[in-house]
Amino acid sequence: MLLALPIFLVAGWRVRGWLIGATLWLASQVFGYLIMHLRARATLAVSGVAGIGMMVRGIAVMVVVFAVAVSDAWLGLAAALTYALGYTVELLLSLVSYFGNEPV
Repeated sequence: MLLALPIFLVAGWRVRGWLIGATLWLASQVFGYLIMHLRARATLAVSGVAGIGMMVRGIAVMVVVFAVAVSDAWLGLAAALTYALGYTVELLLSLVSYFGNEPV
């Protein structure tokens, strides 16, 4: 997330878009962490709640970005790009971590 902040500052874009995107990414990470804690109990009901929670996580981000974009298109674009950058970096790091380890 911090990688995008200098780009916003140098390009002269509104930092508010970065702040919205970074907040969405952080809230999504916290929600994902809470869901992962639920999955440790490993019952069928908890698995269902975790599955629904993972879907709600993405939908909630889309709804917020859409609402921001309706009010201000450029601000919504900045927030979406910031979130997408954070998500992409997280995905790449998790893939490298997963495939970089020796099989157990």
